[in-house]
Amino acid sequence: PAHGQTPAQGATQAAAPGPAGSGSTITLAGSTSVQPLAEKLAAAFMKANPHVRIDVQGGGSSVGVRAAGEGTVNIGNSSREVRPEELEMYPKMKVFKICLDAIAVIVHPDNPVTGLTTAQVADIYSGAITNWKQVGGEDKEILVVAREEGSGTRDFFQEHFLVQKQIMPTAILQASSGAVRQTVAEQGVGAPRKSFIGFVSVGYIDDSVKGLMLDGVEPTAENVYAGTYQAVRAFYMLTPDEPQGVVKEFLDFVLGPEGQQIVDANRYYRVNP
Repeated sequence: PAHGQTPAQGATQAAAPGPAGSGSTITLAGSTSVQPLAEKLAAAFMKANPHVRIDVQGGGSSVGVRAAGEGTVNIGNSSREVRPEELEMYPKMKVFKICLDAIAVIVHPDNPVTGLTTAQVADIYSGAITNWKQVGGEDKEILVVAREEGSGTRDFFQEHFLVQKQIMPTAILQASSGAVRQTVAEQGVGAPRKSFIGFVSVGYIDDSVKGLMLDGVEPTAENVYAGTYQAVRAFYMLTPDEPQGVVKEFLDFVLGPEGQQIVDANRYYRVNP
């Protein structure tokens, strides 16, 4: 759905119960960072429960919180904590932490830079550092790619890296983590090579981009659990009320051994290692 639009309008508030085989649909929407993991969890659950259909949409974390709070979806996905004012607005909403996620700063694989400090990332994103040679790279302009307002990933990035600084107004804004990765990988039309920088959930890193060390530390599971890699947040699933029926079964699956194994397999981190 378009940004700011509540998806799945008119979706049933509680997934239809009824005997197995009668068919039930669960609707999810929200964070594009949570979306690929949610799709894999949904696929595994549907394979084990053929009578259930799970529909996963994006829209951003703010959309996920609102859609769950208003009951237009069964489950909202968020890659940021639910804000106090949102909990006040939706007092019946239930919040489930499903895994941990590390945020990685990414560049093109040909970029010779292998790591940055948190302070350097802040200076690049706020516009104080504008050329790769200022951080040990080549003499190329740094083109900054960021997420749009309402993105949980952007909120986390702002709080963790930028603190009092702001993302520069000339940053290229993308509506999803996949689009950030694609922009960094493709370099943009006519742009000099090896010049883009972006940030995504670690689960989005593939051969098309390179994740940088932060303050000399790689975003590995070991470093995340040890607390040495610090750009770490949680993923959440939210329900309008106490989950019941097949929605509860799905959440139990997500938080149980099988679901947490899928979390591991997709380069996220279990709630309880």
